[in-house]
Amino acid sequence: MPDTIINHFLDLDRIAPADLRSIIEASKTAKENPAAVDLPLTDKILAMIFSKPSTRTRVSFEVAARQLGGDAIVLDQQTMQLGHGETVADTARVLSRFVDVIMMRTDKAENIEEMAEYASVPVINGLTDRSHPCQVMADILTLEEKRGAAENQVVAWIGDGNNVAQSWIHAAAHFGFELRVATPAELAPEPGIVNWAQKAGARITVTENADTAVDGADCVVADTWVSMGDGDSTNRHNLLAPYQVNDALMARAKPDAIFMHCLPVHRGEEVTASVIDGPQSVVWDEAENRLHVQKEILAWCLRGTAVK
Repeated sequence: MPDTIINHFLDLDRIAPADLRSIIEASKTAKENPAAVDLPLTDKILAMIFSKPSTRTRVSFEVAARQLGGDAIVLDQQTMQLGHGETVADTARVLSRFVDVIMMRTDKAENIEEMAEYASVPVINGLTDRSHPCQVMADILTLEEKRGAAENQVVAWIGDGNNVAQSWIHAAAHFGFELRVATPAELAPEPGIVNWAQKAGARITVTENADTAVDGADCVVADTWVSMGDGDSTNRHNLLAPYQVNDALMARAKPDAIFMHCLPVHRGEEVTASVIDGPQSVVWDEAENRLHVQKEILAWCLRGTAVK
């Protein structure tokens, strides 16, 4: 019998641009005509592991699994042995005997790597401290719905150069848009990720000036200033105060620019209520698109390729 190449969805820089494009296009088609979607999860089970709280990731993946004909099991470190001394590797080996795909939302990127190394089923990165690829795939889908082809766009990331920002950097290399990252030097993205993207041909600028980043942009993106697990919140707020997305900053973007935020939001901190609740905000469409794009990520993961 042939072996199977396992399609893990770990980070955008590790997936071929053609595969990422096919996921986006399939997401558009499925969203427009959900009745025509195949059911690749029929009689299959998705295990979801959470070491951090979740609203959008949990609900969108659970609904996606069920709408694709399967079911989902929710696990957390309070109720499974992974949180009480069992290794990630042993958890991967055991779950692979029970389920067909694993989604993990964790802190250390090493946990996802270990899960994928020892699992014999596909593993999906639901979030780590280093990246958030499923979110940014939903963001790309939203960007193209609202503004057209990604390669024609200028995206401005404003604030902390965090895990979501780093997945945006990966995406810039594969989808061809211009990305401007405005962040204090102390919170800049990992230099290695920026260097990788630039060597891959990405048009990326990292600056400390929010005005420069937003000037003429098609899309402005922000995220919470203090994520789960971040320390020294007072210092972070002081560093990021000049990076609030408000009406004056949005006015520097194109008149028809959109605003995105992966949520949850803290109105009055990283963004004002007038922006996130205003006409340029597409955050609710963006949240919905987690469902549509993750259906296609699940389908892509389960497809696999048989080889000798």
